[in-house]
Amino acid sequence: MTDDNLQDFQTDLGKDFSQILTNPFLDIAARFWDKPRYDAFRICYRSMRYLDDLVDDRKIAGTPITEDEIALYENQIMYWMTAISERPVRETSLAELAETIDRFAIPLWPWERLCKAMIYDLKHEGFRNFRQFLRYTEGAAIAPASVFTHLCGLQGDDESGFHPPTYDVRKLARPLALFSYLVHIVRDFQKDQLSGLNYFAADMLRSRSLTPQDLHRATESGEIPESLRDLIGAYRHAADYYRDKARHLLDALAPSLKPRYRLSLEIIYGLYLLVFERIDPVSGDFTEKELNPTPAEIQSRLEDIARKFQSGNTLR
Repeated sequence: MTDDNLQDFQTDLGKDFSQILTNPFLDIAARFWDKPRYDAFRICYRSMRYLDDLVDDRKIAGTPITEDEIALYENQIMYWMTAISERPVRETSLAELAETIDRFAIPLWPWERLCKAMIYDLKHEGFRNFRQFLRYTEGAAIAPASVFTHLCGLQGDDESGFHPPTYDVRKLARPLALFSYLVHIVRDFQKDQLSGLNYFAADMLRSRSLTPQDLHRATESGEIPESLRDLIGAYRHAADYYRDKARHLLDALAPSLKPRYRLSLEIIYGLYLLVFERIDPVSGDFTEKELNPTPAEIQSRLEDIARKFQSGNTLR
């Protein structure tokens, strides 16, 4: 698939993509890039997953995190951040990441903000209010999305050297990341609750006379109170707000992106839209089975995105 000819999209989709339809949406979208840029995404994303999993795995254990443990994890995270900031990088295990960051002119701030969010996660149980939650997403969601949007708009090549995009990568990443992350939180409601994780802001719970324990009980019993439906409805409404902002930005920036990179952003938007459309605050059960599309449904949505993209239209 070349930048100027996407006519073989559906052939490639059926031939090469059937095995990765259960992968994270970002990975599915990045598979449409050229190999060097996809490899760069894979290396960067893997490093961010490492930090996220480091904290999540400890929190899922379910026992209180001691002050000594917090200090140990914080030192480990900051040591990791310092290691990739050094030139030359002394840590052999991080050399590939540092080389990728340099080669593709990727700024370090996404990792700095991610580290800050992970340290916050260790030190706090949830979020006092929705504003605090949004600050947390600067590292947990917007930072990884910014690396993706940076690679989408990268200028130059290996021979002449790569240069940053001409647009503000964070400005594009923010609404798309917040739309995706809010949808992700609702989609993973059952799984997170059963793992002891909660991403719903305390003020949003309190205004509906809900507690984190109420969410867990509802997950275990399958009985969904109206207050929880109202909470899910509020998060769906917030996701729709950022969906609309993302749609407008994608439309505005489309002319500055080569087709395959514009397509990858449309895929992220379209796949999260597929999940968004399944969220039913009125009568849904909010289970993994209900909210996670099947591989066949993902395949169908990808084909729909392809048809619209090739005809010059987009999912709204």
